[in-house]
Amino acid sequence: MFGLELGDAGEGGGAVLRPLEPWRAEEFLAHVDRGREYIGRFVGMPDVNKDLESARGFLQRYADKAAADAGRLYGIWLDGTLVGGVMFRLFDAAAGTCELGCWLEPSAAGRGLVTRACRALIDWAVFERGIHRVAWVVSPENTASINVARRLGMRRDGVLREAYHYRGEWHDDEVWSLLDREWRAARTADAADAR
Repeated sequence: MFGLELGDAGEGGGAVLRPLEPWRAEEFLAHVDRGREYIGRFVGMPDVNKDLESARGFLQRYADKAAADAGRLYGIWLDGTLVGGVMFRLFDAAAGTCELGCWLEPSAAGRGLVTRACRALIDWAVFERGIHRVAWVVSPENTASINVARRLGMRRDGVLREAYHYRGEWHDDEVWSLLDREWRAARTADAADAR
């Protein structure tokens, strides 16, 4: 129905960001299956989306979060194929905080899709919703995701040691963040550079 053009994604043309809703469960599951091992290295999402019923339930939980203004889920389509997504894993407008998350299947990696999609989400969160702090939580081993945080202008707040148990092991989390004043200054500088 609607989407936000993310621009040219190299070798394959245009990319679009749009809501990822429960009626897309079959498409979502096919996407997860294509990238299951790659995505699952650092993110547990493939482990909870094993079949159509669980995929539909996952998408419905985010639809419910969106209805409650507590989170949102967006897919990234490249030439009409769902290849990844970004989300407000947590969203608390009253507290002025949110947490972004992302994932991609291997065929879409390295094209800047997540960075462009996250810029759109941060713009909306800061300029439309008045969010003060945007967080990014990532495995210290996930270099690609850490590089996205850096490109977005985030700062590393610290490490939560052995913060979660995943696939039989304890893992650390790095927490990165961006404040609204930092985002506004960066976007003003981007606009000045574009002139």
